[in-house]
Amino acid sequence: MISEPTVFIVDDDPAVIRVLSELVELIDLRVISYGSADEFIKAYKPSGPACLVLDVRMPGMSGLELQKRLLETGMAPPIIMITGHGDVRMAVEAMNSGAVNFLEKPFRTQELCDNIQRAVRLDEERWREHLRREEAGRRMANLTDAERGVMELIVAGKTNKMMADELGLSIRAVEDRRARMMKKLEAKSRADLLELATAAEPSS
Repeated sequence: MISEPTVFIVDDDPAVIRVLSELVELIDLRVISYGSADEFIKAYKPSGPACLVLDVRMPGMSGLELQKRLLETGMAPPIIMITGHGDVRMAVEAMNSGAVNFLEKPFRTQELCDNIQRAVRLDEERWREHLRREEAGRRMANLTDAERGVMELIVAGKTNKMMADELGLSIRAVEDRRARMMKKLEAKSRADLLELATAAEPSS
């Protein structure tokens, strides 16, 4: 089960933080704010769906630099860039690096809300996929090499007779190995095995 989404706000202007925090609370989302990118990077520990509303120009580490740091660590939540001094180059750089959107102040309240909700939905799906992979990996880790071999043959569409011939086993031995494997994986059908095998594949 995924946790409640969090909206992180990083801006060096306390007045902006206050307004944005109140806005996020109005759409019933949890909000945590930071006055600098350095504060955020020191405190941030990804633990569930999130969205980062990030000011571009700040003292010290800029919003674009923070975005780059997060991307390098593989921990970047969906990011919405905001600025009062936007230009085409910054917008292009932010979007090319995966920002959900780039909003120039003053922006419409509804526009920001829509972007936050879209970013949260994107991250919720990412976390659901992450948890599916973790669960599939946990189940797969319980298999012996022999049981994993049977699973791979089933996924490939082989019948018990074909597997017995390929493995040099009796059909009964294949059936027993198959039953143990299915029980460990909590799978009821070949379709379940296909789903588990796909989920357990390393993400590209």
